[in-house]
Amino acid sequence: MKISIVSGSHRSSGQSGKIAGVIAQSLSESTSCDESYLLDLADNPLPLWDDSIWSGDVSWQQRLAPISEQLSSSDALVIIVPEWHGMVPSGLKNFFLMWGKGELAHKPALLVSVSSGDGGAYPIAELRMSSYKNNRICYLPEHLIIRKVESVFNSSADDNDAKAQAYLEGRLDYCLKQLLTYAQAFKHIRESDTTSLSTYRNGM
Repeated sequence: MKISIVSGSHRSSGQSGKIAGVIAQSLSESTSCDESYLLDLADNPLPLWDDSIWSGDVSWQQRLAPISEQLSSSDALVIIVPEWHGMVPSGLKNFFLMWGKGELAHKPALLVSVSSGDGGAYPIAELRMSSYKNNRICYLPEHLIIRKVESVFNSSADDNDAKAQAYLEGRLDYCLKQLLTYAQAFKHIRESDTTSLSTYRNGM
């Protein structure tokens, strides 16, 4: 089982990278996950989408092919989204425009929202509403919102709010176990004859 983690902040000093590391470590300790792949948009920002992607532009192919290979070979995804002004960062929205050849199609994904304060719900709603149509990613009914992120999941326990840390550790474990169970089940869906993109390339 291979899980891709997408850290959606394009700020190099953001908290999303910290959470991505925590999730990668949790997956490495699971007997159900053989491999994980981390795409950190802070380290690997993608240029804004343009329609030369459709025409087979060589520069786009060279840029996207290594990422496409990793996503295509994954069984499920974790999407980490920070809340910026109550919205999804532009770099992460741009990410979803790139994958129209089935790289994400009919694969379960866990949404993890990150907020410095008490927010985090708006990015979840935004991605559930608008990010799946053509790439066919399938979000779990469960999601995780990490509020006051600076006070949890730090390497030193002294820097963590003990009550919030214990609660979020439990929720994260619950979410990842659900994701891995869905990932196993969705293999059968992708192997069926009902998921071809050749008939209807774009969603309605």
